[in-house]
Order: sequence, then structure tokens, then C-alpha cells
Amino acid sequence: MKRQYIIGYALAAALSAGQANAEELTGTLKNVKETGAITLGFRDSSIPFSYLDDSQKPIGFAMDICYKIVDAVKKELKLDKLEVKLNPVTSSTRIPLLANGTVDLECGSTTNNAERQKQISFTNTHFLTASRYVSKKANKIDAIADLKGKSVVSTAGTTNIKQLTEANAARGLNVNIIPAKDHAEAFLMVETDRAVAFVMDDILLASLVAGSKAPDDYVISKDAFSKPEPYGIMLRKDDPAFKKVVDGATAALYTSGEGQKLYDKWFTQKIPPKGLNLNAPISAELKNEFAKPSDSPDPDSYK
Repeated sequence: MKRQYIIGYALAAALSAGQANAEELTGTLKNVKETGAITLGFRDSSIPFSYLDDSQKPIGFAMDICYKIVDAVKKELKLDKLEVKLNPVTSSTRIPLLANGTVDLECGSTTNNAERQKQISFTNTHFLTASRYVSKKANKIDAIADLKGKSVVSTAGTTNIKQLTEANAARGLNVNIIPAKDHAEAFLMVETDRAVAFVMDDILLASLVAGSKAPDDYVISKDAFSKPEPYGIMLRKDDPAFKKVVDGATAALYTSGEGQKLYDKWFTQKIPPKGLNLNAPISAELKNEFAKPSDSPDPDSYK
């Protein structure tokens, strides 16, 4: 009887320990463990960060980073297999779909700022950009002041359209601001002369110009609506265990030298599907950021 009691007690203790270990997981990690799946939010036209190739598969710099995070999550949870689900997001839907649990990571070109950090979290910075505008050279829009009284487009739900709106009011530009559903539509408006300029992150403008029918017809402004701002992969707020895994994965990637190789793959070499080369070598500021990864939203910390 005594031996049976000991065995029974040991079995009960083992079961309790197993339950305790299972209960230790919270938030996204718990959900991923239970479902065996993680969902990545992707953009369809944010070249070269997150966009569709000829087979409608999402690819890009941010997508590659997210797959490195997936590998780290799989290792953390000791999973033999981890299904990766892909869900499209736009500038307007990316935060709501992340917040409501539809996607677990947003893999794109999203600016990390203090206002957004009230709603969601970011991992370490993977790019630095400034908000500028693209216009046709023939229109001679040489400075922000030259936009006065004209129609200017920007993508709905972005920091860029907010910056344009603020500059419009502060400078009395009387600009007709047109919100577009995505970057491709916004650029098309400039291409077809429905707007004289498109305000967006400079690297995204460079990719749109490079992929256009007549790249030499366009110029990206020297004037900027912002200081250099950080991009980060988004994840849900108040999920410290998941953020620890995500931050660890991105920091390991950036500091290992693999981050630089990944950058070069998408910014200094020909990329699918059209063989575009953005010819945008890594900046000294981003090199410094890769050496000492940070999720800071403060533009002044990236000097």
C-alpha cells in the first residue's frame, strides 16, 4: 500500500508539474503552442520590405526577418513543426488586425513612434527612413513650399499623411490632400497627373520609381517632413514573454553580420520579380543600430 501511495503521489506530482509548465506560457506563445500555428501580416506593395512576387507569394526584407523570428519561436516552444499562416494587411488594418489577434507579427514598413507604442509594441529597428515626396521633374516641385494649393496624395493610415496634414496646417499650404488605399494607388495618381506629389517614406518612393515605366521622369525631394524614423516589426502590446523571444531573435540577426547580408540582398542587389536594384547601401546610422539593437521610437536616438 505504501509503495502504491508513493507511486500515486509521484504521478500526481508529475502531472501537476506538467500542468504548471503548460500554464507558464501566456499570450502569443501560449496560443502558438496550442494551435501549432503563427500568423504573419504582410503588405502587398511595400517593396522591398513586404510585397507580392509573380506567384502572389509575400517576400521581402521584413518577411525574411519575420521568418527568423518564427524559427526562434519554434525553438523556444520546442516544436517539431510550426505552421506559418499569411494574412494581408494594409496601412489602415495592420494595427487593428494585430490587436484583435488576427495576426501575430506585422512584417512590413511600419514606423515605430511613441503614439503607436500606446497601442502595440515594436521589436528592434530594421530600417531608418525620412518622410519625403516624389513628383515629376517636369512639374518643378523643388520644395515643400511649391506644393501650395496643389493636390497631394499619401497613403491612408500612415504617419506620412499625418505629417502632411500637420505641415499643411502649420505652413498654410492649402494643399488638397488625397488619401490612397495603398502605395501603388498613390504613385499611380502622380503617374497619371491626378496629384502633383506623393508623400511617403523615401525608401518606398525609391522602390516605386525604380519599378515605374519611366524612372527618369521622377525626382524624390530633398525637403523632408520628418527626421529619420525607425521601422520595426510590430507585435501585440503587454506580451513580455513573446517580446523577449522576438527581441532576442532580431538582436541575434542584426549583430551576427547576417543582418547586413540580408540588407544587401534586398537593397543593393537585383530583387524579384522584375530584377530591380534599389542601389541603397546601408547607412552609417543603420549600421550603428544593427551593432546595438534598440526598439526606441525616438528619431533623435538614431544619429
